[in-house]
Amino acid sequence: MSIDGYLILGFVLALLIILYLVLKLHHFREQLSFIKDALEDLKSGNLNRRVLVRENDMTRQICYDINEVAISGQSRLIQQRQAEQAFKRLMTSLSHDVKTPLASLVGYLEAIENGLVTGQEKDEYIHVASDKAHRLKDFVTALFEWVKLDAGEQIFHFEQFDLNELSRNIIAEWVPILENAGLNYDIEIPETEYPIRIDPNAYTRILNNLLQNIMTHSEANHVVLCITEDTQQAKIMVTDNGKGISPEDIPHVFERMYRCDHSRSAKGNGLGLSIAKELVSAHKGMITAASTPGLGTTFTVLLPKAL
Repeated sequence: MSIDGYLILGFVLALLIILYLVLKLHHFREQLSFIKDALEDLKSGNLNRRVLVRENDMTRQICYDINEVAISGQSRLIQQRQAEQAFKRLMTSLSHDVKTPLASLVGYLEAIENGLVTGQEKDEYIHVASDKAHRLKDFVTALFEWVKLDAGEQIFHFEQFDLNELSRNIIAEWVPILENAGLNYDIEIPETEYPIRIDPNAYTRILNNLLQNIMTHSEANHVVLCITEDTQQAKIMVTDNGKGISPEDIPHVFERMYRCDHSRSAKGNGLGLSIAKELVSAHKGMITAASTPGLGTTFTVLLPKAL
């Protein structure tokens, strides 16, 4: 090929390269424009905006990152709205749970103060007012405990304890309470020692809340506490033969302020099982509930031997 032929070929190749670069530059500018528009949309709060990109685009990683930021922001916004709704429901529930008994308490006290009741009736009013005051106190105490747990402000003191001995000491205090309530009981705790790292106060609260839940809600006449162990974990099962929990309610029993009796006519503050779950989680354990309506309920707590 002659020199002129090589020059022409080189010129054509140069033109093709220039054309290719111009097209790439044009496409790149289009991509930058799309990115700019997407960022403006995201800045204005439109987290549904996404940047479409092809595998061979030079800006693909930037576009992927922008889309990931948008998805992450959208997820956080959804969680924030869910948290706001949950907070509103909590405030509504708290308002009812405090306002109603408080108004009743004030009514009884005003009747006593104004001399509307005398003699034995007055003593009965005082007894009822005292009972309502103690229930309010228990509710506020449980609420503050739950808030501390939820905020991660609860301080735990994990030490080596014999789980079986600790459990026997706890249940010994419950025996007269169960008997006075007409509840029969079976206690199955191994005689062998089972050392475990645990916060004794938290573990006491877990068992107390489970047993109190049975007394308050189950309508049972028999309760069983059974502890089994292996080299990895301990299993604590608390079972009653009461009315049971419906399949619709089982997934929600550990939620704060949740009551299986949706009419709110039942006793209890809806925090006991929620607190128990938080305390079990602090021990890196797990708590579950299984129930057959009309036959009873079993709560199972699994606690690892080593945290």
